[in-house]
Amino acid sequence: MITATDLELRAGSRILLSDASLRIQAGDRIGLVGRNGAGKTTTLRVLAGEGEPYGGDLRRTGELGYLPQDPREGDLSVTAKDRVLSARGLDELLREMEKAQTAMAEHADDSVRDKAVRKYGRLEERFAGLGGYAAESEAARICSNLGLADRVLTQPLSTLSGGQRRRVELARILFAASEAGAGGGSGTILLLDEPTNHLDADSITWLRGFLKGHSGGLVVISHDVELLGDVVNKVWFLDAMRGEVDIYNMGWKRYLDARAADEKRRRRERANAEKKAGVLMDQANKMRAKATKAVAAQNMIKRAEKLVAGLDEVRQSDRVAKIRFPEPAPCGKTPLLAEGLSKSYGSLEIFTGVDLAIDKGSRVVILGLNGAGKTTLLRLLGGMETADSGEVIAGHGLRLGYYAQEHETLDHAASVWSNIRHAAPDTGEQQLRSLLGTFLFSGEQLDQPAGTLSGGEKTRLALAGLVSSAANVLLLDEPTNNLDPASREQVLDALRRYSGAVVLVTHDPGAVEALEPERVILLPDGSEDHWSAEYLELVQLA
Repeated sequence: MITATDLELRAGSRILLSDASLRIQAGDRIGLVGRNGAGKTTTLRVLAGEGEPYGGDLRRTGELGYLPQDPREGDLSVTAKDRVLSARGLDELLREMEKAQTAMAEHADDSVRDKAVRKYGRLEERFAGLGGYAAESEAARICSNLGLADRVLTQPLSTLSGGQRRRVELARILFAASEAGAGGGSGTILLLDEPTNHLDADSITWLRGFLKGHSGGLVVISHDVELLGDVVNKVWFLDAMRGEVDIYNMGWKRYLDARAADEKRRRRERANAEKKAGVLMDQANKMRAKATKAVAAQNMIKRAEKLVAGLDEVRQSDRVAKIRFPEPAPCGKTPLLAEGLSKSYGSLEIFTGVDLAIDKGSRVVILGLNGAGKTTLLRLLGGMETADSGEVIAGHGLRLGYYAQEHETLDHAASVWSNIRHAAPDTGEQQLRSLLGTFLFSGEQLDQPAGTLSGGEKTRLALAGLVSSAANVLLLDEPTNNLDPASREQVLDALRRYSGAVVLVTHDPGAVEALEPERVILLPDGSEDHWSAEYLELVQLA
């Protein structure tokens, strides 16, 4: 169970939550929702014990599984399988059992061999107590359902993409909380921040079923409305303007209806208040001219101002970043060319012999199953990694803009302002401040470290860097991840309007439709084809 009393959360001097009382217990499946920047990720981090509240009392009992938006950097030398099994301590036990088996087979001395046999017996007993080989099989099943192939499980984490490492972490958390655990049922509270990022359609469907059947508590941040509709039985709405949380003890559809009714009521109250204030102001203006009525007129003005106080024309929580990709700098006919690109990690070949010509204004989608190398290819094109063979050739006037799905282009230790200044060192200060304002960054938030931003805010900051770049070739890796629906629509509209070349990796069919691609590159083979609507069905599956 997790309980919070008088909880206060801040980002700098900005109050995200104030005097909030929250409770999570077995059977609760809570959807944590709100606009980007409202404080969802911060709230989840604090509930998980990864951050400290500004004020209030927070207590946790029982097991906890926390999935942050960004993969945790731990020991990247361990294999994916061992990382998952470590959730129940099975990885170390299996290694010790293998050593004992080797000792049993190698030693001819009876006493040494007998000692190894006894040690193996003790280890096997502990292994059985933790679920044994059935648990190992359960871990493999969870990994498979999350799109982690057997070959991926044998690889060190250092050879995996950010998306693959995140799925390993999700598998680890779900394995620890699964019904196959040694207790025969799980009271684990799951705190999941955008768990469907990097998952294909089949994996998302399986995850929805798993979470719906989870007997412990759950708090999930997600922009996947189907997952919210299938899974949650309560909703916490973080109001960015009021710094409060509205608690709805109901499922997703009833919540949406309740929110719509509430917003309709608020608009009606605002309209009524503005109408009454207008009448008072008109009357006050008529009375001002007479000295005997001056005091009464002033009182009417005060009443009118009180009526409209706090009724902003545009609520802060309703503001949306105005995203427009840059006007592309002039360039030659083929600003970016790749010939014979190959990439391997150790003995694992990702792809080989990929040729790609990005002509001026062309629009290309890269498709492939998870782990086929889509992000790796973008990183090679963007100069973030080096190919084992082949080369990337910059054409005349090339200006690259790279959006990384894990926000690697941001300096997480530096401030919002330092990041945008680094992205556009030759742009005037006032122009950059205006640009950040259109992306909803202003005031003290400019001094906030980028690493403390929410996933959606990091996305907006990275996109602001692109806008300031005058790039004529954009490399976009899952640009709609972590965005609320209104912000996602802004990105899609920017894709439609952009006149430069785009190379896109995405699981979002809407992003592909907005791009209107001409060509598709299929990995790992690297084959190229003209785009057709048939490929749209593969987008979510890939």
